[in-house]
Amino acid sequence: MDYAGTGNEKAVAAGELNRTHIGHTVSFQPDEFTLVFGRIGAIARKEGGVTIALDGVDGAGGLQSHYSLPPTQNVYVQPDMLTNTESTIKDLFGKVQENLRGGGHKGDQRPDVP
Repeated sequence: MDYAGTGNEKAVAAGELNRTHIGHTVSFQPDEFTLVFGRIGAIARKEGGVTIALDGVDGAGGLQSHYSLPPTQNVYVQPDMLTNTESTIKDLFGKVQENLRGGGHKGDQRPDVP
């Protein structure tokens, strides 16, 4: 099994995970037989690896609550909907400002209508 995430997930090397990723939904393949989906509860960097602790697992049903990964292994993070929405609003606001300044609108230069 070679898991490469889904279309809307962003690939991030495990070694690049930081506190901003805590609370995000993540998916990864810790070994050749297992595929993990969960919410990051904690991230620990250790010599030679990164440990991801999943929130709300508590070992129920034989599931592990933490996984050690090499720093170069990709994990797939769901986009943060709030950040995506904020970015979209900023982009739209920027376009509106540009139009109001005349960057894309030439309201005073319309052809004379007979």
